[in-house]
Amino acid sequence: MRATEGDQLVQHGRVVGQHDKVGEIVEVMGQEGNPPYRVRFQDGHEGVCSPGPDTEIRHKATRQR
Repeated sequence: MRATEGDQLVQHGRVVGQHDKVGEIVEVMGQEGNPPYRVRFQDGHEGVCSPGPDTEIRHKATRQR
């Protein structure tokens, strides 16, 4: 999983009724775009994430089309 600053990190809900959590990657802390990432979520919370299998990266170049 590789990302750059400005990409979105989406954590999919794992139980019925749980919504996806979407955040913006504000810092890539690993080498060559690899995790961990510092992420700012829509609710203002900021944290360091090492994404798991329930997570996807939406690249900013793809979203701008």
